[in-house]
Amino acid sequence: MNIYGIVGWKDSGKTGLVERLIMEFRALGLRVSTIKHAHHNFEVDKPGKDSWRHRKAGAGEILISSQRRWVLMCELGDAEEPGIGSLLEKLSPADLVLVEGYKRETHRKIECHRQATRQPLLACSDPGVRAVASDVPDDCETDRPVFHLDDSAGIARFILDDLQITR
Repeated sequence: MNIYGIVGWKDSGKTGLVERLIMEFRALGLRVSTIKHAHHNFEVDKPGKDSWRHRKAGAGEILISSQRRWVLMCELGDAEEPGIGSLLEKLSPADLVLVEGYKRETHRKIECHRQATRQPLLACSDPGVRAVASDVPDDCETDRPVFHLDDSAGIARFILDDLQITR
């Protein structure tokens, strides 16, 4: 399975870039899936709803299904967070999986960088970062290709070329 990461510090533009890349790849006819890493507790279902009540009652897995979608929630409790490899195994086949977060993993990545965050470039110490997408491309001191953060088409072409996916 072809995977490509979108990484960066908080408020660097990762989610917006992922959204735009999904649209770029879908326009090319590719099947795209995503994995999003969260550093905190998060709620998928709303308090008081049936799935929430099932989870609170102690169900380890809760599968919710409707005419339009289904979702499987798995409570980890005290178990270790699954690695990206085991999460990828749970996905249906796709042409490309975009992974938002997991910046410490070794897969190929684009780094999102905004000058306002005042954070250092991850590309300086992470060989998995293949390119940088920044709101100020001229200020990025790196030997990697640098794109403007809004150049979704250019970044999409770079990812496809890097993964050798023909369109």
